[in-house]
Amino acid sequence: MRKILVTGGAGFIGSNFVRMVLSEHPDCFIVNVDKLTYAGNLEDLAGFLDHSNHKFIKGDICDGSLIEDIADKYGIDTIINFAAESHVDRSISEPKVFIETNVTGTLTLLEVARDKKLERFIQISTDEVYGSLGPEGKFTEENPLSPNSPYSASKAAADQLVSAFGHTWNVKYNITRCSNNYGPYQFPEKLIPLMINNAINDKELPVYGDGLYVRDWLYVYDHCTAIWQVLQKAPPGEIYNIGGCNEKGNMEVIDLILKRLGKPKSLIKHVTDRPGHDRRYAIEAGKIINDLNWRPSVSFKQGIEKTIDWYLQNQEWLANVVSGEYQKYYESMYGNR
Repeated sequence: MRKILVTGGAGFIGSNFVRMVLSEHPDCFIVNVDKLTYAGNLEDLAGFLDHSNHKFIKGDICDGSLIEDIADKYGIDTIINFAAESHVDRSISEPKVFIETNVTGTLTLLEVARDKKLERFIQISTDEVYGSLGPEGKFTEENPLSPNSPYSASKAAADQLVSAFGHTWNVKYNITRCSNNYGPYQFPEKLIPLMINNAINDKELPVYGDGLYVRDWLYVYDHCTAIWQVLQKAPPGEIYNIGGCNEKGNMEVIDLILKRLGKPKSLIKHVTDRPGHDRRYAIEAGKIINDLNWRPSVSFKQGIEKTIDWYLQNQEWLANVVSGEYQKYYESMYGNR
Protein backbone atom coordinates (compact mmCIF):
# COMPACT_ATOMS: atom_id res chain seq x y z
CA MET A 1 0.00 0.00 0.00
CA ARG A 2 1.35 3.41 -1.00
CA LYS A 3 1.50 5.80 1.97
CA ILE A 4 1.27 9.45 0.96
CA LEU A 5 1.69 12.58 3.02
CA VAL A 6 -0.56 15.19 1.42
CA THR A 7 0.08 18.70 2.68
CA GLY A 8 -2.64 21.33 2.35
CA GLY A 9 -5.21 18.59 1.94
CA ALA A 10 -8.06 20.65 3.41
CA GLY A 11 -7.61 23.37 0.80
CA PHE A 12 -9.16 23.61 -2.63
CA ILE A 13 -6.92 21.46 -4.85
CA GLY A 14 -5.60 19.31 -2.01
CA SER A 15 -9.05 18.28 -0.78
CA ASN A 16 -10.16 17.46 -4.32
CA PHE A 17 -7.06 15.29 -4.70
CA VAL A 18 -7.74 13.50 -1.39
CA ARG A 19 -11.33 12.87 -2.44
CA MET A 20 -10.27 11.48 -5.80
CA VAL A 21 -7.62 9.15 -4.39
CA LEU A 22 -9.81 7.79 -1.60
CA SER A 23 -12.65 7.23 -4.09
CA GLU A 24 -10.67 5.66 -6.90
CA HIS A 25 -7.48 4.13 -5.44
CA PRO A 26 -8.16 1.91 -2.42
CA ASP A 27 -4.52 0.80 -2.27
CA CYS A 28 -3.43 4.22 -0.94
CA PHE A 29 -3.29 5.54 2.60
CA ILE A 30 -3.21 9.33 2.99
CA VAL A 31 -1.96 11.33 5.93
CA ASN A 32 -3.37 14.81 5.42
CA VAL A 33 -1.61 17.73 7.13
CA ASP A 34 -3.21 21.17 6.97
CA LYS A 35 -2.75 24.27 9.10
CA LEU A 36 -6.43 25.18 8.59
CA THR A 37 -5.86 28.81 7.72
CA TYR A 38 -8.72 30.77 6.16
CA ALA A 39 -8.46 28.66 2.96
CA GLY A 40 -8.34 25.28 4.75
CA ASN A 41 -11.69 23.87 5.70
CA LEU A 42 -12.60 20.47 7.09
CA GLU A 43 -15.98 20.82 5.38
CA ASP A 44 -14.07 20.31 2.13
CA LEU A 45 -13.44 16.73 3.29
CA ALA A 46 -17.05 15.95 4.25
CA GLY A 47 -17.71 12.25 3.85
CA PHE A 48 -13.99 11.42 3.73
CA LEU A 49 -12.62 12.80 6.98
CA ASP A 50 -13.15 9.47 8.80
CA HIS A 51 -12.32 7.26 5.83
CA SER A 52 -10.31 4.20 6.90
CA ASN A 53 -7.47 5.13 4.54
CA HIS A 54 -7.29 8.74 5.68
CA LYS A 55 -5.73 10.39 8.72
CA PHE A 56 -6.10 14.14 9.20
CA ILE A 57 -3.58 16.04 11.32
CA LYS A 58 -3.77 19.76 11.97
CA GLY A 59 -0.26 21.09 11.63
CA ASP A 60 2.20 23.44 9.99
CA ILE A 61 4.58 22.25 7.26
CA CYS A 62 7.24 24.51 8.79
CA ASP A 63 7.25 22.22 11.85
CA GLY A 64 10.05 19.82 10.98
CA SER A 65 9.63 17.66 14.08
CA LEU A 66 5.95 17.09 13.27
CA ILE A 67 6.65 16.14 9.65
CA GLU A 68 9.47 13.82 10.70
CA ASP A 69 7.29 12.12 13.32
CA ILE A 70 4.51 11.60 10.76
CA ALA A 71 6.95 10.10 8.26
CA ASP A 72 8.19 7.65 10.88
CA LYS A 73 4.84 6.76 12.46
CA TYR A 74 2.98 6.13 9.21
CA GLY A 75 5.80 4.82 7.04
CA ILE A 76 5.38 7.63 4.51
CA ASP A 77 6.93 6.90 1.11
CA THR A 78 5.71 9.97 -0.83
CA ILE A 79 5.10 13.64 -0.12
CA ILE A 80 2.77 15.65 -2.36
CA ASN A 81 3.04 19.31 -1.41
CA PHE A 82 -0.16 21.25 -2.08
CA ALA A 83 0.27 23.48 0.98
CA ALA A 84 0.73 27.09 -0.09
CA GLU A 85 -0.42 30.62 0.28
CA SER A 86 -1.76 31.11 -3.21
CA HIS A 87 -3.59 34.39 -3.77
CA VAL A 88 -1.61 37.06 -5.62
CA ASP A 89 -3.56 39.94 -4.03
CA ARG A 90 -2.78 38.70 -0.52
CA SER A 91 0.90 38.30 -1.44
CA ILE A 92 1.04 41.97 -2.37
CA SER A 93 -0.30 43.01 1.03
CA GLU A 94 1.44 40.29 3.12
CA PRO A 95 4.50 38.95 1.27
CA LYS A 96 6.27 37.62 4.38
CA VAL A 97 3.57 35.01 4.99
CA PHE A 98 4.12 33.67 1.49
CA ILE A 99 7.86 33.26 2.02
CA GLU A 100 7.32 31.46 5.31
CA THR A 101 4.82 28.92 3.98
CA ASN A 102 5.82 28.52 0.36
CA VAL A 103 9.60 28.62 0.74
CA THR A 104 10.44 27.68 4.33
CA GLY A 105 7.64 25.11 4.44
CA THR A 106 8.84 23.46 1.24
CA LEU A 107 12.40 23.41 2.58
CA THR A 108 11.21 21.67 5.75
CA LEU A 109 9.42 18.99 3.74
CA LEU A 110 12.43 18.48 1.48
CA GLU A 111 14.70 17.93 4.46
CA VAL A 112 12.42 15.14 5.68
CA ALA A 113 12.21 13.63 2.18
CA ARG A 114 16.01 13.67 2.00
CA ASP A 115 16.66 12.32 5.49
CA LYS A 116 14.04 9.56 5.22
CA LYS A 117 15.02 8.69 1.63
CA LEU A 118 11.41 8.86 0.46
CA GLU A 119 10.46 7.36 -2.88
CA ARG A 120 9.08 10.59 -4.34
CA PHE A 121 8.49 14.27 -3.61
CA ILE A 122 5.96 16.04 -5.82
CA GLN A 123 5.87 19.83 -5.71
CA ILE A 124 2.59 21.39 -6.87
CA SER A 125 3.56 24.66 -8.51
CA THR A 126 1.99 27.16 -10.88
CA ASP A 127 2.36 28.57 -14.39
CA GLU A 128 2.77 31.99 -12.76
CA VAL A 129 6.45 31.22 -12.12
CA TYR A 130 7.04 31.82 -15.86
CA GLY A 131 5.83 35.42 -15.76
CA SER A 132 3.57 36.99 -18.36
CA LEU A 133 2.97 36.23 -22.05
CA GLY A 134 2.18 38.52 -24.93
CA PRO A 135 -0.73 37.78 -27.27
CA GLU A 136 1.08 34.78 -28.83
CA GLY A 137 2.89 31.71 -27.58
CA LYS A 138 2.56 29.33 -24.62
CA PHE A 139 4.67 28.40 -21.62
CA THR A 140 6.72 25.22 -22.01
CA GLU A 141 8.75 23.44 -19.36
CA GLU A 142 11.86 24.99 -20.93
CA ASN A 143 10.78 28.58 -20.28
CA PRO A 144 12.99 30.46 -17.82
CA LEU A 145 11.39 31.38 -14.52
CA SER A 146 10.41 35.05 -14.43
CA PRO A 147 7.93 35.60 -11.58
CA ASN A 148 6.24 38.98 -11.26
CA SER A 149 4.46 38.86 -7.89
CA PRO A 150 5.53 37.93 -4.35
CA TYR A 151 3.33 34.83 -4.70
CA SER A 152 4.90 33.60 -7.93
CA ALA A 153 8.39 34.52 -6.66
CA SER A 154 7.83 32.36 -3.57
CA LYS A 155 6.67 29.44 -5.74
CA ALA A 156 9.62 29.85 -8.11
CA ALA A 157 12.00 29.83 -5.13
CA ALA A 158 10.36 26.66 -3.83
CA ASP A 159 10.69 25.01 -7.25
CA GLN A 160 14.38 25.86 -7.31
CA LEU A 161 14.84 24.36 -3.86
CA VAL A 162 13.18 21.14 -5.00
CA SER A 163 15.48 20.94 -8.00
CA ALA A 164 18.52 21.71 -5.84
CA PHE A 165 17.68 18.92 -3.39
CA GLY A 166 17.38 16.56 -6.33
CA HIS A 167 20.76 17.60 -7.70
CA THR A 168 22.60 17.78 -4.38
CA TRP A 169 21.10 14.89 -2.40
CA ASN A 170 19.38 12.82 -5.09
CA VAL A 171 15.90 13.49 -3.70
CA LYS A 172 13.57 11.92 -6.26
CA TYR A 173 11.18 14.67 -7.22
CA ASN A 174 8.75 15.95 -9.80
CA ILE A 175 7.41 19.47 -10.21
CA THR A 176 4.01 20.16 -11.76
CA ARG A 177 3.01 23.63 -12.94
CA CYS A 178 -0.69 24.05 -13.50
CA SER A 179 -2.81 26.73 -15.07
CA ASN A 180 -5.74 28.38 -13.25
CA ASN A 181 -7.86 25.81 -11.44
CA TYR A 182 -11.60 26.05 -10.86
CA GLY A 183 -14.28 23.75 -9.49
CA PRO A 184 -15.93 22.68 -6.22
CA TYR A 185 -14.65 23.89 -2.84
CA GLN A 186 -12.64 26.85 -4.15
CA PHE A 187 -12.45 29.72 -1.67
CA PRO A 188 -14.23 32.78 -3.11
CA GLU A 189 -11.21 35.06 -3.35
CA LYS A 190 -10.30 33.72 -6.81
CA LEU A 191 -12.06 34.98 -9.92
CA ILE A 192 -14.62 32.27 -10.66
CA PRO A 193 -15.99 31.57 -7.15
CA LEU A 194 -15.84 35.28 -6.30
CA MET A 195 -17.98 36.15 -9.31
CA ILE A 196 -20.37 33.26 -8.69
CA ASN A 197 -20.86 34.20 -5.04
CA ASN A 198 -21.39 37.88 -5.77
CA ALA A 199 -23.75 37.20 -8.67
CA ILE A 200 -25.82 34.78 -6.59
CA ASN A 201 -26.21 37.51 -3.99
CA ASP A 202 -26.78 40.35 -6.52
CA LYS A 203 -23.59 42.11 -5.42
CA GLU A 204 -21.29 44.07 -7.71
CA LEU A 205 -18.69 42.02 -9.56
CA PRO A 206 -15.32 43.79 -9.12
CA VAL A 207 -13.28 43.43 -12.31
CA TYR A 208 -9.67 44.55 -12.33
CA GLY A 209 -8.77 47.16 -14.94
CA ASP A 210 -10.20 46.51 -18.40
CA GLY A 211 -10.88 42.86 -17.55
CA LEU A 212 -9.05 41.65 -20.66
CA TYR A 213 -6.68 39.33 -18.82
CA VAL A 214 -6.34 35.85 -20.28
CA ARG A 215 -5.84 32.56 -18.43
CA ASP A 216 -5.88 28.87 -19.28
CA TRP A 217 -8.58 27.23 -17.16
CA LEU A 218 -8.16 23.74 -15.72
CA TYR A 219 -11.01 21.88 -14.03
CA VAL A 220 -9.71 20.75 -10.65
CA TYR A 221 -10.58 17.05 -11.13
CA ASP A 222 -8.50 17.00 -14.30
CA HIS A 223 -5.62 18.54 -12.39
CA CYS A 224 -5.89 15.79 -9.78
CA THR A 225 -5.81 13.01 -12.38
CA ALA A 226 -2.73 14.62 -13.93
CA ILE A 227 -0.91 14.61 -10.59
CA TRP A 228 -1.84 10.96 -10.18
CA GLN A 229 -0.32 10.16 -13.57
CA VAL A 230 2.87 11.94 -12.55
CA LEU A 231 3.00 9.93 -9.34
CA GLN A 232 2.44 6.65 -11.17
CA LYS A 233 4.42 7.11 -14.37
CA ALA A 234 6.84 10.03 -14.32
CA PRO A 235 10.60 9.49 -14.13
CA PRO A 236 12.16 11.44 -11.24
CA GLY A 237 13.51 14.87 -12.03
CA GLU A 238 10.92 15.72 -14.68
CA ILE A 239 8.79 18.87 -14.71
CA TYR A 240 5.31 18.87 -16.23
CA ASN A 241 3.04 21.71 -17.27
CA ILE A 242 -0.63 20.86 -16.67
CA GLY A 243 -3.13 22.89 -18.66
CA GLY A 244 -6.80 22.65 -19.43
CA CYS A 245 -6.44 23.72 -23.08
CA ASN A 246 -9.16 26.29 -22.27
CA GLU A 247 -7.75 29.77 -22.82
CA LYS A 248 -10.36 32.37 -21.89
CA GLY A 249 -10.45 36.08 -21.15
CA ASN A 250 -11.79 37.16 -17.78
CA MET A 251 -14.71 39.05 -19.32
CA GLU A 252 -15.75 35.97 -21.30
CA VAL A 253 -15.71 33.90 -18.12
CA ILE A 254 -17.78 36.49 -16.25
CA ASP A 255 -20.31 36.70 -19.09
CA LEU A 256 -20.77 32.90 -18.97
CA ILE A 257 -21.36 33.03 -15.22
CA LEU A 258 -23.93 35.82 -15.51
CA LYS A 259 -25.79 34.05 -18.30
CA ARG A 260 -25.88 30.75 -16.40
CA LEU A 261 -27.25 32.51 -13.31
CA GLY A 262 -29.61 34.78 -15.24
CA LYS A 263 -28.01 37.93 -13.83
CA PRO A 264 -27.53 41.29 -15.61
CA LYS A 265 -24.21 42.64 -16.88
CA SER A 266 -24.97 45.80 -14.90
CA LEU A 267 -23.51 43.99 -11.86
CA ILE A 268 -20.03 44.32 -13.39
CA LYS A 269 -17.94 47.10 -11.85
CA HIS A 270 -14.46 47.85 -13.18
CA VAL A 271 -12.09 48.71 -10.34
CA THR A 272 -8.49 49.86 -10.01
CA ASP A 273 -6.13 47.17 -11.25
CA ARG A 274 -3.73 45.37 -8.93
CA PRO A 275 0.00 46.20 -9.22
CA GLY A 276 1.99 44.21 -11.77
CA HIS A 277 -1.00 42.27 -13.11
CA ASP A 278 0.23 39.69 -15.67
CA ARG A 279 -1.73 40.04 -18.89
CA ARG A 280 -1.80 36.49 -20.19
CA TYR A 281 -0.84 32.94 -19.20
CA ALA A 282 -1.13 29.95 -21.52
CA ILE A 283 0.16 26.43 -20.96
CA GLU A 284 1.67 24.06 -23.50
CA ALA A 285 0.71 20.68 -21.98
CA GLY A 286 2.07 18.48 -24.75
CA LYS A 287 4.73 16.85 -22.56
CA ILE A 288 2.32 15.35 -20.02
CA ILE A 289 -0.20 14.51 -22.75
CA ASN A 290 2.36 12.66 -24.87
CA ASP A 291 4.67 11.18 -22.25
CA LEU A 292 2.20 10.21 -19.52
CA ASN A 293 -0.96 9.68 -21.60
CA TRP A 294 -2.98 12.30 -19.74
CA ARG A 295 -5.35 14.84 -21.16
CA PRO A 296 -8.12 17.04 -19.74
CA SER A 297 -11.52 15.36 -19.79
CA VAL A 298 -13.73 18.37 -19.00
CA SER A 299 -14.33 21.20 -21.48
CA PHE A 300 -14.61 24.70 -20.07
CA LYS A 301 -18.33 24.83 -20.91
CA GLN A 302 -18.92 21.60 -18.99
CA GLY A 303 -16.66 22.62 -16.13
CA ILE A 304 -18.09 26.08 -15.58
CA GLU A 305 -21.64 24.71 -15.61
CA LYS A 306 -20.70 21.97 -13.11
CA THR A 307 -18.95 24.55 -10.93
CA ILE A 308 -21.83 27.04 -10.89
CA ASP A 309 -24.29 24.25 -10.15
CA TRP A 310 -22.10 23.03 -7.28
CA TYR A 311 -22.06 26.48 -5.66
CA LEU A 312 -25.81 26.80 -6.09
CA GLN A 313 -26.30 23.44 -4.40
CA ASN A 314 -23.85 24.20 -1.59
CA GLN A 315 -24.82 27.67 -0.48
CA GLU A 316 -24.53 26.71 3.19
CA TRP A 317 -20.84 25.87 2.62
CA LEU A 318 -20.45 29.17 0.77
CA ALA A 319 -22.15 31.16 3.54
CA ASN A 320 -19.88 29.56 6.14
CA VAL A 321 -16.63 30.38 4.35
CA VAL A 322 -17.53 34.01 3.61
CA SER A 323 -18.53 34.84 7.17
CA GLY A 324 -16.32 36.69 9.66
CA GLU A 325 -12.79 37.43 8.46
CA TYR A 326 -13.71 37.14 4.79
CA GLN A 327 -15.84 40.26 5.05
CA LYS A 328 -12.87 42.25 6.40
CA TYR A 329 -10.64 40.88 3.65
CA TYR A 330 -13.20 41.70 0.96
CA GLU A 331 -13.53 45.26 2.17
CA SER A 332 -9.74 45.68 2.29
CA MET A 333 -9.37 44.36 -1.27
CA TYR A 334 -12.28 46.06 -2.99
CA GLY A 335 -13.68 48.73 -0.68
CA ASN A 336 -11.47 51.57 -1.93
CA ARG A 337 -10.86 50.55 -5.52
